[in-house]
Amino acid sequence: MKVLVIHGPNLNFLGKREPEIYGHLTLEDINDKIREKAREHSFEIEIFQSNYEGALVEKLQEHYKKSDYLVINPAAFTHYSIAVRDAVLTSGLKTIEVHLSNVHSREEFRKKSVIADIAVGQICGLGHHGYLLAMDYIKEANRNV
Repeated sequence: MKVLVIHGPNLNFLGKREPEIYGHLTLEDINDKIREKAREHSFEIEIFQSNYEGALVEKLQEHYKKSDYLVINPAAFTHYSIAVRDAVLTSGLKTIEVHLSNVHSREEFRKKSVIADIAVGQICGLGHHGYLLAMDYIKEANRNV
């Protein structure tokens, strides 16, 4: 099973940026936990972060027919990036959208996701555990495949 994990803008500032909302773990701490879970499930994994919309689109295009699943935290791009949405659709990857905070209990603009309706599911509000739950879901969903 090949899994691509994408982190969107500003997530490289985790641990520093609003820790009361996003937690105290750094992005590298979270990536280490994701890698550990991937090893546990025998997944091939690639993790990518960018603050640039075009870089996310290019990474998704690179994985066209090369990966099985996408775990994505589009961050601010969640709410308006049709380019990222189109790239997710074009990639053909089964997609799980993850957010560290509960976007539905925050500002009104954060409640709209242009990714949610094309994703297998959305996990939000569980901090870094959302990424790990996404990995567990992928394992379980493909148990007999």
